Amino acid sequence: MPDPGSILNPATYEFPIITETVEGAWADIVIRGDPALEPACIAAAKSLVERGAIVVSADYGFFIRHQGAVAVAIKVHVALSSLLLVPTLLRELPGAAKLAVVTADSTNCGEDWVDYPADLGRVVIGGIEGGKLLRNELVRPPIPTEVADIEKEVSACISRLRAAHPAIAAILFECTAFPVVTPAITVAQGCPSTTSRNYVD
Repeated sequence: MPDPGSILNPATYEFPIITETVEGAWADIVIRGDPALEPACIAAAKSLVERGAIVVSADYGFFIRHQGAVAVAIKVHVALSSLLLVPTLLRELPGAAKLAVVTADSTNCGEDWVDYPADLGRVVIGGIEGGKLLRNELVRPPIPTEVADIEKEVSACISRLRAAHPAIAAILFECTAFPVVTPAITVAQGCPSTTSRNYVD
């Protein structure tokens, strides 16, 4: 069972959830945005709706690349990634403030997921690539990572970003694993944060 607070732990929510595995959706494939995965994403979403889902989400923020295709294919609300919040969060922040996006792999978090490229001038992207969490996730099947290790890597990333960009006023987490460390990070960093735990499979 995933750790308490994980978006994959049913106890995280106050309502029932159902899950479906996207065939072939290994971490490396999802992270690099392989377009060949799209039919499998649509098939999984349709299966969820057939099983009674009234909202469909995903556990990898990088699924945002398939947001449009899945939303067109089914007739319920679709929110495949916390990255969908970027335009909204920017409009909530003061004009000079920046939004930090912390991801599992910043090298694969380019502009291909952005509907409003002009917004990127106020977005700072950082990742934990090279760390234990991403190495473990890229193994097939993935190896669990200790919460303390995740917190250490995410904290270090945020500290680097904030040192380089003092105008950061909010942090958005992309990665599936980050919700379990969100409370501790929010307290330690003293900065509002938003994560993909706002969504449910």
